[in-house]
Amino acid sequence: MNEQNALLEAFNGTEVQLAGHGKREVAVLKEALAGVEEQLAADLYGSGAVIEDFQTEMAGVLGKESSVFFPSGTMAQQIALRIWSDRKGSKRVAYHPLCHLEIHEQDGLKELHHLEPLLLADKDRLITLDDVKNMGAGIACLLLELPQREIGGQLPEYAELEAISAYCREQGIILHLDGARLFEVLPYYGKTAAEVCGLFDSVYISFYKGIGGIAGAVLAGSREFTEESKIWKRRHGGDLISLYPYILTAKYYYGQRIGRMAGYYEQAKELAALFNSCHKVSTLPEVPVSNMFHVHFALSREQLAPVLIQVYTETGIGLTPRLKETGEASCAYELNIGDLYSGVSKPALEEAFRLLDKLLQEG
Repeated sequence: MNEQNALLEAFNGTEVQLAGHGKREVAVLKEALAGVEEQLAADLYGSGAVIEDFQTEMAGVLGKESSVFFPSGTMAQQIALRIWSDRKGSKRVAYHPLCHLEIHEQDGLKELHHLEPLLLADKDRLITLDDVKNMGAGIACLLLELPQREIGGQLPEYAELEAISAYCREQGIILHLDGARLFEVLPYYGKTAAEVCGLFDSVYISFYKGIGGIAGAVLAGSREFTEESKIWKRRHGGDLISLYPYILTAKYYYGQRIGRMAGYYEQAKELAALFNSCHKVSTLPEVPVSNMFHVHFALSREQLAPVLIQVYTETGIGLTPRLKETGEASCAYELNIGDLYSGVSKPALEEAFRLLDKLLQEG
C-alpha cells in the first residue's frame, strides 16, 4: 500500500475530522427534503415556483435585478464570459493564471466559445489594479475570484477591489465575479453580498462549497443578461426538465449555514494558529481571510504521511485524507472549515497538535 492509500485509510478510520460539513451522502438530500411538502410541483425547463422563487430570492441577496439557477458553475461562468464577449465584440477576456476556467475545465472556454484568455499577474499572487491598468486594449471582460482559491484563499483589500471596479467602469471593461466562495469572505470584508456584488456587472455563486448542497449555482446580473444566459443554458444542455433536487437542497442549506459563516471564519483563524505553532508547518495565508486556507509542510509527502497516520491513530482526529506534492521536500493540502469543526473537543485538538509538533521535531 502506498503512502497516499495508507493515509486515506487512516483518515477514514478516525473518529472526527476537522474540515467540511461531513460526508457527501444521500442523507444530505434526505435531510433537506424532510420538511418539503410531497405535493410541491417540480420545476419544468426553468419555470415553476420552486425555481423562480429561489432565483428571485438569490437576486435579492446578491443585489442584482435577476438570477438564473444552473446545474454547475463551470457552465454558468463560460456562458457569462461568452455573453460579455459577444456584446463587446471582442474574444479577449482576462483572469488569474490559476482561475478555475484555466486549470480545471479542459479548456472549455477556448474550445466551446473560442475565447482568448489573458492571464493576469504572477500565479502566486493576487491581481492588482496595476495589472488591470496594464492589460492593454480590447479586453471584453475581467474575471476576479474572491477568494483566490489556488493560492490559499487570499483576498484583495476592499479598497483595492473598489479601485479595480471603478477603473473597469471608466474603461468600459465588464467585471465578472467568480463568487464560488463569496459568502465565506463576507465576515472578513464586513460587507453584505449585495455590497460586494455591486462592484461587479455579473456574479456566480456556488451552493455545494461552503453552503454544502449537492450541486448547483446561480448566475446573476441585469434581467437582459440573465435572459440571454437562459438561451445559452439551453444550448449547453443545462436546461434540465427539472432541477428541484439541487434547488431544494441549495435553499435548505443556505438557510442553515449562511448565519454560520462568521463562526467558520473565526474557527479557521484559531486552527491556522495551531498549525503555525508546529515545527515545519505554515499556513497560506498566515492569518486566514475566510473559512479556508492551505497548510504547507517542509517535508515530502512520503516523509509526512507516516507522521499524520500516527497522529490519526493515537488521537482519533483526522486532518486530511490526501497531500499534494509542492516540491522535492514539501507538500500541502487545502482546508475548509464547516460544521464538523465545532464538534471537536478542544483539549483533544490541542493534544493532537502537541503530538504533531513533537513528531515533526523528531523527524
